[in-house]
Amino acid sequence: MTDPDEELRVSKIRSGTVIDHIAAGQALNVLAILDIDGSGGEEVSVGMNVPSDRLGRKDVLKVEGRELSQAEVDVLSLIAPAATINIVREFDVVEKARVERPTVVRGILSCPNANCISTAGEPVESRFEVLEEAVRCGYCDELIREDLADHIAAD
Repeated sequence: MTDPDEELRVSKIRSGTVIDHIAAGQALNVLAILDIDGSGGEEVSVGMNVPSDRLGRKDVLKVEGRELSQAEVDVLSLIAPAATINIVREFDVVEKARVERPTVVRGILSCPNANCISTAGEPVESRFEVLEEAVRCGYCDELIREDLADHIAAD
């Protein structure tokens, strides 16, 4: 008989991405920044508030048929700095890496300052410096300290 603590809570995926070690309660924000809302046809498994030796509690996402771009990993690192990305092909993990916070993100976030040149209808790509507890606009110095998912730039 299998120990219930060792059973898989969510089944394996054939090919795609597993995002593990997301801080508990952040899975829905990660889905938002990846623009996954159920309408795109991706098969997504979500584990929320599951036990973790490293974090105490964590969230886990499994996205079938999709590998993340570097830009997606960069923004993911802002809200889930302890996350690990596992690339799965034919049920095997072929690549595993912890996210690394970039020093600068470009074209990913929107500045909340309506007077900033990056939001004033100018052809200027947003640029934010990544700080320990916030991100700072490279043009107007506006700080975003929380709810980064609310500032993801629309495509």
